[in-house]
Amino acid sequence: MQSRLAGVALQLAALATFVMMDTLTKLLTAGFPVAQVMWARFLFGFITVAIALRLATGHFPWRSRAPGWQTLRSLTLAGCNLLFTNALVYIPLADATAVGFASPLFTITLAAIVLKESVGWRRWAGVGIGLLGVVVLLRPSFLFGTAPVHWAMVLPLGTAALFAVYQILTRRLAGLDDPRTTIFHTSLAASFVMSATTPFAWAWPSVEGWGALALLGILGGAGHGLLVMAFARAPASLLAPMSYTQIIWAVIAGALVFGDVPDLLTLLGMAIVAVGGILVALPDRRRGG
Repeated sequence: MQSRLAGVALQLAALATFVMMDTLTKLLTAGFPVAQVMWARFLFGFITVAIALRLATGHFPWRSRAPGWQTLRSLTLAGCNLLFTNALVYIPLADATAVGFASPLFTITLAAIVLKESVGWRRWAGVGIGLLGVVVLLRPSFLFGTAPVHWAMVLPLGTAALFAVYQILTRRLAGLDDPRTTIFHTSLAASFVMSATTPFAWAWPSVEGWGALALLGILGGAGHGLLVMAFARAPASLLAPMSYTQIIWAVIAGALVFGDVPDLLTLLGMAIVAVGGILVALPDRRRGG
């Protein structure tokens, strides 16, 4: 029981850390190019994780049995972050977070098609409910008779689709590499690619700016580290549905930092997406997962 409670606490801490990272990301895009913000996110995140793994294991666990898959996984995560960060330039944090949480819906679909996993009716119902929530969030004018939302609302949907691919790659690699190796490679290829873009998109930071950019990467690395520790102490069936509390933190952060208060239709869409995602995340009772 104590281990599960520790896992829950670590999961909540990880989610809060991710919201802090996203909030800082949105703040930084006001003064730096998106590519530079992403460079900092991955480079400083990689440095944070590499130091932590070195301290924990005494070496850098970089040797992989599937370096090509590890590279593709890292670049897929870079694509996710690039789309999400571009979205934050234009739309509220909570809106982007909520649409991005459509990812489990894509993951279940890909798991059924690519990994040939058995998916029960309850999870398919969750996919349908979640997609309904996404429609409410996107509120097409021909259905709601309202002014169309900003075009950038589509970007987190692309993030969700790419993150589903990232999750499938993570599952594939789980049977090939040690988890610490996968953690080490998470930001490695992305760091190289984003570093190559900096000559084309660079604004020289002040001392405070350097600190904020470094903090962005540290928050990213710390968040993923907390997540790994959480899943080592509590089952995924307990922790996965809790991920949707991140939407609540994003609403609070958006209101306090940016003054963005969601309207009732947006809140309804968020709630529907969360219900669908929870149905998807809960394990099938017959199969235990």
